[in-house]
Amino acid sequence: MRTRAFLASRWLSIVASLVLAGCHAALLEPRGPIGRSEKIILIDSLAIMLAIVVPTIVATLAFAWWYRASNRKARYLPEWAFSGRIELVVWSIPILVILLLGGVTWIGSRALDPARPLASNSAPLEVQVVSLDWKWLFIYPAERVAAVNQLVVPAGVPIHFTLTSASVLNTFFVPQLGSMIYTMNGMETQLYLNADDPGTYLGRSAHFSGDGFSDMRFEVRALPAAQFADWTRATRAAGGALDAQAYRALARQSIADRPSTYATVEDGLFHKIVTQALPPGPGPALEHGAAKER
Repeated sequence: MRTRAFLASRWLSIVASLVLAGCHAALLEPRGPIGRSEKIILIDSLAIMLAIVVPTIVATLAFAWWYRASNRKARYLPEWAFSGRIELVVWSIPILVILLLGGVTWIGSRALDPARPLASNSAPLEVQVVSLDWKWLFIYPAERVAAVNQLVVPAGVPIHFTLTSASVLNTFFVPQLGSMIYTMNGMETQLYLNADDPGTYLGRSAHFSGDGFSDMRFEVRALPAAQFADWTRATRAAGGALDAQAYRALARQSIADRPSTYATVEDGLFHKIVTQALPPGPGPALEHGAAKER
């Protein structure tokens, strides 16, 4: 029985290793200036913590080996109770680690303020973001188009996001671009990001918001400037208007919505959502814990 259990555990560890080998560490493969800066903070924080973790592990093993029962050279001090030198080391090292981590966090938080515009020779693209149940709405006010569950941006151009929620508190996150930020009902938050190179990146909700949370994902497509202009023209030609009536239909709860676009957007629609002049639709009643899929 022991041999069978041992073999089963070995096979389980091998399979787990193979599965984890295919995991994609998006945070460690940034594709924008914010993501790169956050990666540096992550690595610096890890190095600072390892500076105390590794010596602690080594010291634990060394003490266990030195004070083994067979070692006659180890001093046995049953009456020992206090050492000022040991107390100094035990308390000073963690304090230094906390100060270093606090400094890294404070400096990084100021430098990576989500509302701080990014340095660039190009004017930022304005994108208005609305988190719904359970989908994302992206409005391009200058281009007068909108998209659901897909975010198309020009590569190398700063993107200025203005975000709100038409329902519960949610979180907007594109791991490879950086800066997760909350969306809140009746409020606006600001975020600047930039995708350095053309590519496709995963965006998602990072805050549990109900039955459709696991499918509340969107695709970020960073295109060369000419292709972004082509996408804008094609979207305008595709038809469909996002007005108050269409928004009320969109605001109903639904799960795993396919990406779609709108050729025109009603003026001031985002402002009406933020000020709750357009209240979020109640959506269909949930049946057996799940909303009807669109």
